[in-house]
Amino acid sequence: MRTDDTPQEEPKDEGARPPAPTGRQRLLAGLWPPRVSRAQLVVAFLLFGLGLGLAVQVRSNSESGALRGARQEDLVRILDEVDGRTKRLEDEKQLLEAQRKELENSSNQAEEARRQTVEKERQLGILAGTVAAQGPGITLRITDPTGEVRSDQLLDTLQELRAAGAEAIQINGVRIVAGSYFTDEDGGVGIDGRKITQPYEFRVIGKPQDLEPALNIPGGVVQTLEKEQATVAVTRSAKIVVDALRPAKQPDYARSSPS
Repeated sequence: MRTDDTPQEEPKDEGARPPAPTGRQRLLAGLWPPRVSRAQLVVAFLLFGLGLGLAVQVRSNSESGALRGARQEDLVRILDEVDGRTKRLEDEKQLLEAQRKELENSSNQAEEARRQTVEKERQLGILAGTVAAQGPGITLRITDPTGEVRSDQLLDTLQELRAAGAEAIQINGVRIVAGSYFTDEDGGVGIDGRKITQPYEFRVIGKPQDLEPALNIPGGVVQTLEKEQATVAVTRSAKIVVDALRPAKQPDYARSSPS
């Protein structure tokens, strides 16, 4: 008898079914692609909102707890700091609003800047005596028939007027500026090297209600001059013209520097 150890090949079953899916394959098929209903979306959004609200509440409670545990002195200091910061912000807001309104009211910023420059130049010109000026003020007339009024007395008169708020002054056609000086001359007084004689007439621009009382105080300018046998007359006026001019002097060394 012949024994054959070679395994016999089983005949193929043409009608065999594919193998059944495993449990893992069924789980993956159930999860992907996801099938989300409208109700599930609504629930997810509600849960998200609830979680966000809880997080905000926890943070708020932690901050409130920190303040609740602070001392009274610390709370007062914190309140003062908050009030101070609020006031500074309010002041800054008002300043910015004022600047904004100023810019808005100016139809042309360049024109406004030019106008301000011209006005500043005019003001400086009045102080320097290079431009004429007019305004309310007084006229002070000193008649000295005996020739006893000297330069120091006129200088005291000038200082009194300046202290009372005089803004522009000329004496007998000489414009008075910050660097003006007085000297005694034969038969008169010298102002900045120019001799003038009596009667000495001061044209002064300023507030008449301040200038005249300053000259008439007891022991003041008027009484002192009258002791020298001089006659003093003070007249208020709604319009005083100071038209004596000084040439603009170019400084030898000083130059403008960038701000």
